[in-house]
Amino acid sequence: MRGARPAAGGGRWVEISPERLRGWLDGFYGRHDGAAEDGLTLTGASNGDTATLHPPPGVDGITDVDGLLTALIRPPRIGLLLARKGAVAVGVVDGTNVAVSKVERHYVQGRTAAGGQSQQRYARRRDNQATAAAGRAADIVARVLLPYCPADAEEPIRALVCGGDRLMVDAVLADRRLAPLLPMRHPHLLDCPEPRLAVLQDAAVAARRVRIHLVP
Repeated sequence: MRGARPAAGGGRWVEISPERLRGWLDGFYGRHDGAAEDGLTLTGASNGDTATLHPPPGVDGITDVDGLLTALIRPPRIGLLLARKGAVAVGVVDGTNVAVSKVERHYVQGRTAAGGQSQQRYARRRDNQATAAAGRAADIVARVLLPYCPADAEEPIRALVCGGDRLMVDAVLADRRLAPLLPMRHPHLLDCPEPRLAVLQDAAVAARRVRIHLVP
C-alpha cells in the first residue's frame, strides 16, 4: 500500500496493488465491524467511515466490489507516456511488464539569472527548445502507441496513463496525429521523476494500483 495523501475536499487517498486489495477490504470490514456496499463505496458499520474504490486505468464498466476483484485478475493492456522538458518515456504495458518502450532525453536550457535583453533571449531559446522537445516526443508517441490503438490492433491498449509534467504532457498530446489517443487518456497524472527506463517500469506498477478515497 502506498502511504496516504490528503485529498482535495477532504479525506485522503491510498493506493493498493491489485494483489493486496482483497486483504485490504477484509481489514476495512474488520476495523469497522462490517460495512455496507453501495456500488464501489463501502460505509463502515461502526462509525460511517467511507472508502470509495477507483478502478485502475482500462478497467471499465465496473459497478461493484466483486466485479472489480474479478476484473483485476487479468489487467488490460495500457499505454504509458511520461514526459518532462528534459526527457520522454513511452511504453506499452501488459500487466506490469513493459512490452514495448522508447526513452529519449532532450536538452532544454535551464533558467538564467541574467537580466534585460539577455534574459529575454535565453527565455526565447528555452521556449523554442521546449517546443522542439515536445515535437520529438510526439514523434515517439506516434511510433510506439498509435499501432496499439483500438482501430488498428488485435490486442489494443485500453487506456493511456500519463505522468510527469502536465504542461509537457499536454504539449505532446496536442499533436494532431495523436488524436486517437485522447479519448483513452486517464485523468489521474502519475507523479514521477525525469523519465528513464527504470522510471517507466515503476510507472507500469503504479498505474495498476487501485486508488481508494477514504473519509474521514
